[in-house]
This record gives sequence, structure tokens and C-alpha cells, in this order.
Amino acid sequence: MKWSELFTSSVGKKFVMGLTGVFLIGFLVVHVGINACIWAMDDGQMFNRAAHFMGATVVIRILEVGLFAGIFLHFIQGLMLEFQNRKKRAIGYQIPMANRGSKWYSRSMGLLGTIILIFLIIHWKQFWIPSRFTELPDVTYDNGNPAPVHDLFGLMKETFSHGWVVIVYVIACISLAYHLLHGFQSAFRSLGVYNSRYLVLINGVGIGFSIIVPLAFAMMPVSMYFNWV
Repeated sequence: MKWSELFTSSVGKKFVMGLTGVFLIGFLVVHVGINACIWAMDDGQMFNRAAHFMGATVVIRILEVGLFAGIFLHFIQGLMLEFQNRKKRAIGYQIPMANRGSKWYSRSMGLLGTIILIFLIIHWKQFWIPSRFTELPDVTYDNGNPAPVHDLFGLMKETFSHGWVVIVYVIACISLAYHLLHGFQSAFRSLGVYNSRYLVLINGVGIGFSIIVPLAFAMMPVSMYFNWV
């Protein structure tokens, strides 16, 4: 396969979707792990230090560029595949298949992906841009390492004190869950995993991942809103 066919052929697009999908799954694991530090019950110290480490490490900052490129490439290739599939199904079936042919969320990946992308833009505006390009209040912890760090924990508490913001985040997490239900196993299929034994394992892990990770993300703004942390 030529390099150009990765972005033009159907097989190439699916391969790129699978590759970027696996990369983004890895990002979700790291992101949910760091954000889970808000539940350390230490007034945000662990979370703020973890966020500071991620923002101050050169290698991670370089990986951020790859992350943004991967997100937009994943979205663009997904839309192209969606339009391509819709064009093929333009005539449609004489008898509606409904969920007998495929689950509704597997047929709605374009819509779910668009909701997630809109949410990401909101999320970047609320957290990533302030943490990278604007002056956030610093906080210092007297535990032998007094260097000041950005108070992202305080920013989270202020942001998630608004009910409408919490609702938007929960809706985005639900969309992410359904997106992952199809996308997790589909990513590995696109990379050539067809062994039935491996697919059973991947499907099982994918279902668990699709429930646990979005649920953890959704519980973060909910916990902040109800002052559970």
C-alpha cells in the first residue's frame, strides 16, 4: 500500500482510524488516571502536582502535538468513512434492518464523534488553554517540595459549580461510552486482529473499558458539583 492510499483508499482510512483509535484509547487511560487524583482527599495536591508534571515535561508536551494531530486525523478520517458508507447505502434496504444488522451506536459513530469533538473544544477552552497560555493562580504545598504549581483543582471546582457545565460533560461521557462500545473492538479489527480467541478477549475488555472510563470521567464533574471532593 502506498502512503497516499492511507488517506484515500477505504482500507487505508480504516487502518488510520484503527491506529489513531488505539493511540487515543491509551490517552484516555493516562488522562482518567491523572484526573482520578482529585479523589485523593488532599485538597487537590496530588492532582495539581500530577497536572504540573504533565505540563512541565518536554516529552509529554511533544506528545501533546501528536495527540492533537491524532484527534483531528481520527475525526476527519471518520467523517470521510461516514460519508463514503452513506453514499453506498443511498438506495437503502427494502426492509428496515434496525438493530438486526448492527447496533444503533455503530451506525451513529459520525454523530457520536461530532458530539465528542464539540465537547473537546469546550474542554480545551475551559482547562487546557488556561493551563498553558494564561495566568492561573498558583498554590504552594508545605511538604518538602514548596515549588508553586497551577491550581487546576481550584479551576475544576469553579468550573463544575455550574449545573449546565456538569450536564454537558455527562452527555459527552455518555456519547464517549457508546462511541467506545463500537470503536474499541473496531480499532483492533482495522489493525488486522481477526483471530476469534483474541476478538472475544478484546470485546470483553472493550465493554468494560467503555463503561468504566466514561463513568469515571462523568463522576468527576458530578463529584465536584456536589462537593464530594
